[in-house]
Amino acid sequence: MKKRVEKAIVIISVIAVIALFAFFLKSILVPFVKFEINNDVEGARELLRSKGVLGFLAVSLVEALQMVVVFIPAEFIQISSGLSYPFPIALLLCDLGVCLGATIIFILVRTFKYSTPAYEKNKVKIDKLSTRKGSDKSVILFLYFLFFMPLIPFGAICYYGSGTKLKYGKYILTVATGVIPSIITSNLMGAAGKAFIKNSIPIPLLILIIVLLAALLFFIIYLFLDKIYFKENEGTPDSVLYTAFCSVVRFLRRGRQKLNVNADLLSEAEAPYFMLANHESFYDFYYMMELDRDLRATLVANEYYTKKPVLRTIAKKIGVIPKKLFTRDIHTIGGIMSMTKKGYPVLVFPEGRMSPDGRINPIAEKSGGFYKKLGMDLVFVKITGAYLSKPKWRKRFYRSEINVSVVKVVKKDELPNYTDEELNELIYDTLSYDEPYDGGNVYKQKGKAEGLQNILYRCPDCGELYTTYGRKCEFGCTACGKVRTFNDRYVFDDGSKISDLYSRIAAIEREQADSTVLNTAVKVKIFGKDGKTRRQTGVCTFDRNEFRYESEQESFSIKTENIPALAFSCNEEFELYHNEELHYFYPVENRRQAARWGLLADIYAEARNEKR
Repeated sequence: MKKRVEKAIVIISVIAVIALFAFFLKSILVPFVKFEINNDVEGARELLRSKGVLGFLAVSLVEALQMVVVFIPAEFIQISSGLSYPFPIALLLCDLGVCLGATIIFILVRTFKYSTPAYEKNKVKIDKLSTRKGSDKSVILFLYFLFFMPLIPFGAICYYGSGTKLKYGKYILTVATGVIPSIITSNLMGAAGKAFIKNSIPIPLLILIIVLLAALLFFIIYLFLDKIYFKENEGTPDSVLYTAFCSVVRFLRRGRQKLNVNADLLSEAEAPYFMLANHESFYDFYYMMELDRDLRATLVANEYYTKKPVLRTIAKKIGVIPKKLFTRDIHTIGGIMSMTKKGYPVLVFPEGRMSPDGRINPIAEKSGGFYKKLGMDLVFVKITGAYLSKPKWRKRFYRSEINVSVVKVVKKDELPNYTDEELNELIYDTLSYDEPYDGGNVYKQKGKAEGLQNILYRCPDCGELYTTYGRKCEFGCTACGKVRTFNDRYVFDDGSKISDLYSRIAAIEREQADSTVLNTAVKVKIFGKDGKTRRQTGVCTFDRNEFRYESEQESFSIKTENIPALAFSCNEEFELYHNEELHYFYPVENRRQAARWGLLADIYAEARNEKR
C-alpha cells in the first residue's frame, strides 16, 4: 500500500509539474519572449498584467513541485521568472515556491514517512558531506552548507532536513534564507537574458554578466563555508579550501593520466602517520591524494611555494608545512608536531626535489632519527611512470600510465629495532626506482628528446660541455657527432637510458671535481625574512671548498661541507638559503649550467659521505 501511495504521489506531482510548465511556457513565457524580440515593451507589460495571479501562481507552484519530485532542476523556473518579472517579484515568487515545496516535503516525511528514489540517490552524497550532528545549530549550519553546494537539488536537502529533529519554524526559516543566493543568481541571469533579448546588451556582455554572477555565488558560498561552517578547520587539511584545491587539481588532471592506485597496505597504518614517497614529477602530490579520496594529509613543501602571493594564502589555509630545502628548519619540525597532534598524517618527499634522470635522488637530509623520536607509523609509497610524463627538463606533458602503491608499512613499535642509519637506508632502498623500466609506458610522441640537453648538459661520449642537443627523438653532440634515438619505450637505440648517460656525465665531473671551479654572473631574486622580494646582480663561485656570492649590496660564503644539496630548475636557476633567506640565482649566460651546479653539489656530498 505504501509503495502505491508513493507511486501515486510521484505520478500526480510529475503530471502537475508538466501541466504547469506547459501553461507557463505557452501562456506566459513564449508570448513574452515574442514581445521582447519585437521590442514590444507595452505588449509584454500587458501580457503580465493580463495573467495576473495565474502567472505568479505558476512560478511558485512549479518551484514547489519540482522540489517534491527532486530530479527536476529549479534553475529553469528561476531563470524564466527572472525573464518574465521584475527582479524583486521574481525573487519573492521563487522563494515562496521553495517554502511551499519544503512544507509539503516536511508533511510527507513527518506524517507519511515518505521519500523518493531520487532523494535516496542524493542521500549518499549528503551523508558523505555530513560532519556535524546533534544540536539544532549543527543541523541548521549543515543545511546551509548543503544549499550552497552545487549539484544537490533543493528537494533532496529538504527531505534530509525533514528527517531530522528540527522543528518546523527553524526548518522553514533555514530553507527560506538558505536558497536565496542561488535564486538571486538565477533570477539575475534571467534578467540579463531579458536585456539581451531586447538587444539592450551584446552577447559578450551577457556572457560576462553570467560568469560574474556565478563567480559571485561561489564567492558567497566560500565565505560561508570558510568563515562559518568550517571556521575551526582553517589552517588544516579539513579546511574548505583544501577540498576546493583538491577538486580543482583533480579536474585539471582528469584524463591526463591513467592512474592505477594500490592502497591495500594503508589499512595497516595507524593515524597519524608519516607518508614517505619518491619524487618523480611536480604532480606527485596529486597522485598521493588519489591514494584515498578521504585521506586528509598535510604536505611538507618547498617554502618557495608558500611565498608567492596567491599560493601563500592557499598554503596557509590548507595546512601546508613550509620547508627550507636542505636546511635545518625548526619551524618545519614545529609544524609537523602540531599537525600530528591534531591527528593528521604528514606527507613527505624525502628527496626534497624532483628526479633529474629517472632515478631516486640522494637523500640529503636524513631524518631516520627524527621519525624514531616522533614514534609514528611510516607508510612507504612508490610512484612510477610519472617521471617521463613530465620530467623537469621537458616543457610538454605526455599522457602516461602512472602507478601509485603503498609498498611497505613500518609500525611505530618496530622503529626501535632500527638504528638511525639503518632506517635511512631502508627509506632510500624502499623508495628507489629507475625509469623507464619501472614505468613500462609506451611513448609515441615525436618530441621525446626536446629539452634533454638541459639535464644532459655535457656529452657523455666526448665530454665536451654544452655541445649536446635534443631534437625530436634524437639526442646528439655537435662536437663529436654522436647521435642517439629514442624508441617508444624512451630507451635509446643503443640500449642506454637517460640515467645511464647522466651517470657517465657524473663520472666525468667526479674525476675533475677537485680542480673544478664554477663561476658565473647571475641575476638574483631574494625572498627576504621580512616577506619582501629583492633583486640583485652579482657573481657566484663554487668549488670543493666553498660557495661564494658577491654583489654591490652583499657578499657571503658558505662552506661546501654545509651544502647537502643544491636545488635547481633546468635551464633556469639554482638556489640555496643564506641567513634564512631564499636566493634564486639565474645565470646571465648559458642557463643550462644550472644542472651542473646541482650535480657538482651532489658529487661533493657523496665524497663527504664516503669518508664518514
